[in-house]
Amino acid sequence: MIVGFGFTKLAAERNEAAKGKIDINNNVTIKNVEESSLSFGKNNQDVLRFIFEFTSKYEPNVGSILFEGELLYMEDQKKSKEILSSWKKDKKVPKELMAGMLNTILTKCNVQALILSQEVNLPPPIPMPKVQLQAQAEKNYIG
Repeated sequence: MIVGFGFTKLAAERNEAAKGKIDINNNVTIKNVEESSLSFGKNNQDVLRFIFEFTSKYEPNVGSILFEGELLYMEDQKKSKEILSSWKKDKKVPKELMAGMLNTILTKCNVQALILSQEVNLPPPIPMPKVQLQAQAEKNYIG
């Protein structure tokens, strides 16, 4: 279960004025997995610390958003050891765990990226809902 989330680096940069077609590429990467411990009152609890990086690149050379952070995950000791040894061996995280983690990271990062994109005048990195009005057909009155 996810027990903590935090950012360690937030960066947004606008290089050129946005004109024409802009491609926005979002990416999340798990950079490292390490053991850590949290203190709950008088007890310490072992957790896994997933170090991640989130990027939004605006092409051609319009700007970028970069976040680094950590997600804390608690699991029973046996499962934690399996996850850690899998990471050390293949740099892979079990698929069933990865989906939930990536969804949490993406949700939090997309919200923060939306805020920072406004601060530096970049287009939103995620599609925003739009209202579309439909033209009403003219009604002919026959009397």
